[in-house]
Amino acid sequence: MKNNISKTVFRISAIFALAIAFSGNAFSQSNSDDSMIGWTPELSMQFRRIQGTAISPDGEYIAYVVNTPLMEGSDSEFQTHIWIATADGSRNTQYTRGNFSASAPAFSPDSEHLSFISKRGEGDSAKSQVWVMPLFGGEARQLTDAENNVSAYKWSPSGDRIAFFMQDPFSEEREREIEEKRDVILVDQQPRFSHLHVVPMSDRISKSSKSVQITAGELVVGDFSWSPDGEEIVFSHKPTADLNVANQHGDISIVTVPSSSSIIEASANDGTDIEEPKELLHLGQVRSLVAGNGVESSPFWSPDGNWIAYTSSGSEPNLISLNDVYVIPSSGGDNRMLVETPNRSANIAGWSKDSDELFLTETIGTGRAIIGLPLRGDNIRTITPNSGVAGNLSLARDSDRFTYTWESTDKPWDIFVQGTNSKDANQITNIHAEIEIPAMGKTELLNWTAPDGKEIEGLLTYPIDYQEGLSYPIILNVHGGPSGVYTERFTGGPDIYMAQYFVQNGYAILRPNPRGSTGYGYEFREATALDWGQGDLQDLLAGLDLVIEMGIGDPDNQFLMGWSYGGYITSYAVTQTDRFNAASMGAGLSNLVSMSTTTDIRDYLIEHMGDFFWENLEIYQRSSAINHIQDVVTPTQVIHGQEDLRVPIGQSQEFYNSLKWLEVDTEMIIYPRTPHGPREPKFMMDVSQRIMTWFEKYRVN
Repeated sequence: MKNNISKTVFRISAIFALAIAFSGNAFSQSNSDDSMIGWTPELSMQFRRIQGTAISPDGEYIAYVVNTPLMEGSDSEFQTHIWIATADGSRNTQYTRGNFSASAPAFSPDSEHLSFISKRGEGDSAKSQVWVMPLFGGEARQLTDAENNVSAYKWSPSGDRIAFFMQDPFSEEREREIEEKRDVILVDQQPRFSHLHVVPMSDRISKSSKSVQITAGELVVGDFSWSPDGEEIVFSHKPTADLNVANQHGDISIVTVPSSSSIIEASANDGTDIEEPKELLHLGQVRSLVAGNGVESSPFWSPDGNWIAYTSSGSEPNLISLNDVYVIPSSGGDNRMLVETPNRSANIAGWSKDSDELFLTETIGTGRAIIGLPLRGDNIRTITPNSGVAGNLSLARDSDRFTYTWESTDKPWDIFVQGTNSKDANQITNIHAEIEIPAMGKTELLNWTAPDGKEIEGLLTYPIDYQEGLSYPIILNVHGGPSGVYTERFTGGPDIYMAQYFVQNGYAILRPNPRGSTGYGYEFREATALDWGQGDLQDLLAGLDLVIEMGIGDPDNQFLMGWSYGGYITSYAVTQTDRFNAASMGAGLSNLVSMSTTTDIRDYLIEHMGDFFWENLEIYQRSSAINHIQDVVTPTQVIHGQEDLRVPIGQSQEFYNSLKWLEVDTEMIIYPRTPHGPREPKFMMDVSQRIMTWFEKYRVN
């Protein structure tokens, strides 16, 4: 991939009227002493992730979102800002600044304005709104004045309107209950829905406008797409926000959209001052397009107006991630499934200009590629190599260009631009140029055969000072899911487990993709059903045995760590074997019976167990670590977020207290304000540091 970065300077206005200077290498930052001593969590946190890209319709500009940790003093949060680069990489600058994050950039259809979402102000009254500003200078203006946070938005094809959806605000009665501290929660009896709204654009784009709500009723709007003529919107929707229902049912409908002039006329007839915008009800006509027993989502209208593409689980609900691609005439009729993608878990990004091909990203093994899916036929086209990880795909509406991020195990993420019919990619950013990257432990792909014959892959990262013929402490690192996957992502970046930090300190790390992982097809992904802790654990241990047989892993220094499902495997493994010197269980499931009744995705677990626990108690008990807790001798660290709804903290408390009663070495770390995984950068660093301290305590020299 060609690097075409220059230091040409150009000028543009920034949000909140802050003047900025820019250069092609605008990400300057001082080198940390960490780069001189090797990999540390502090050094890994300097690598700022890219969270989303947008290419202008004419293909000339790319906006992208950079996520930066703030960790000075009492700060411990991530802040996002938007940068803009030219498609040839000659210009690259920070576009938004200030104390308020900006995200979700989108260009106007004429490529002359950029919009984004930002929440200004403090406290509960501050809401995420859509802002817009001229691309080449001018002041940012707030476009929406929604009563709740804007979740997502899209420009109409002509640029005269913007559609967005948001969760319905609380009723006035509920607001009073909250204010008066009478806000009792009635479980399953206080549903909240989300709906589509449309706001017109004035000629000057100079002031907030009234928006109109165009859908109503008991539905939760998801993804949506404008028709090419701007007269309709196709959208996916679910009957409730309850994840246990929403994950099993989703339909697609089409709603008519009022014109910009009719919205303005409705606003005038409402009799309120345009300077004090509010939302009006202007419902469109809704017609059902796809309604079945499965989960339909991600609709995309074709440029010629004839087709709507979407993903579907098929004729039945499926909680083990089945996303095949279908098309249906926009006028209604019979749908048809396109050729199966390699993993049957497609993420659609959009159509080709001629409406003959769909572009999508999909995980294939340990890589993630951009592929082209034909409207007719079965000739799947691999557009980017299936090595490294491609993501954040954005297609130019009026050009053959697209943009995306790409990274590999030893190269951090950057932005690339490519033609839809070209194999040549142009790297247009180098956002970590000022970081002096220390020597890295190399990563290689391993293959092995499980005891029952399944073929398994995994990524082995060597110690930085690896010398052939020597063996090293080996960490078995288990991913979440179970339908997670370890891919060829950059191993030096910020994460729960900072890989280069561990290999800097003399450990090797094996990150396997056991049965149940995504990337290897639907049947492989489904293979853990009714089998948690059995075949998957054997896959993992077989990989660990291989690394030891290779002479790389030290049989006297074996360690285990994992988060979520990886935490489950950790808890279960230490009840089945004493081979590990120490283990670290992160947000793990130890009791599948109590887990099924307390998690916010109870039906997901029931799908894997085959039935409710009272109907299939033997499976639950066989696969629950708590039922074998008396066999644990391995020193096990327990880590959990205090506000975790996915895996409630009680799962760790059951395991930790049982280990205490059994007098097994243990400690429990609780992160306040933390859901299912650390969100604050200081806590993110702390996880790896505490695990390192725990492992070093039991490491045999």
